[in-house]
Amino acid sequence: MSQHNIIGSEAFTRGPSVIIRKYKSGGMRRRRAKTVATFIAGAAAMLTAGLIAAAAIYGPALAS
Repeated sequence: MSQHNIIGSEAFTRGPSVIIRKYKSGGMRRRRAKTVATFIAGAAAMLTAGLIAAAAIYGPALAS
């Protein structure tokens, strides 16, 4: 059962929806840029770790 107490026509109005929260201008762009930068930094760290692991595994075999 619903716990809401909607009375009359307020549930069926055809007016514009109310925006509850507005982002500041450029907020989504900054958030997306931060996400992309974090992804690139993570990918670079994984690539570096992979190269170090490959050097540790195959380095002694190549040196001799």
